[in-house]
Amino acid sequence: MSKVNPPALEELIERLSKLPGLGRKSATRLSLFFLRQPEDEVRALARALVEVKEKIRFCSLCHNFTDEDPCPRCSDPRRDRTSICVVETPGDLLALESGGFYQGLYHVLGGALAPLAGVGPDDLKIEELLKRVDESGQGEADRPRVLEVLLATGSSPEGEATSSYLAARLKELGVNVTRLARGIPIGVDLEYVDGATLRQSLENRREC
Repeated sequence: MSKVNPPALEELIERLSKLPGLGRKSATRLSLFFLRQPEDEVRALARALVEVKEKIRFCSLCHNFTDEDPCPRCSDPRRDRTSICVVETPGDLLALESGGFYQGLYHVLGGALAPLAGVGPDDLKIEELLKRVDESGQGEADRPRVLEVLLATGSSPEGEATSSYLAARLKELGVNVTRLARGIPIGVDLEYVDGATLRQSLENRREC
């Protein structure tokens, strides 16, 4: 497509085309869709984009996205505070949470170990996890000793490597380490797994 669009439209197309899963054709269709929408709808979308950057931050405990710190899950007294489920991304957390069958706490690593891509332990929230487990049960009534860490990283090679690394480090702290049972397809990210498979994997988790 020849880039002869008005500058404002061309800039919108270029910016939208940088979004995951959007090429130039899809970005162009979206841009033309926005042009046909009422101005107040477009302004509302623009405000939502700005607000999500201004108001959303990371929870200081679990490192998931939140608009308050600690996040509602970490501060919920009804959750099992003796168990921490470790996931790679906020999307993985939402996939597990949507089923409603895990009632413990979470810890978001922010990715998986990938040496070839330059992602090492220092690039993830690993030390924060180890500190969180090690310092649990130190006299605070709302922070009992963590008894189990459930590793719910993906089944990709990177996810498996991350799980093995974490299991070795966590066992040094004397905590029980479990892993999601097989049943999640190899190479599939957790956020794309259906609820029934996730439930089976959780119920049949095993020690590492």
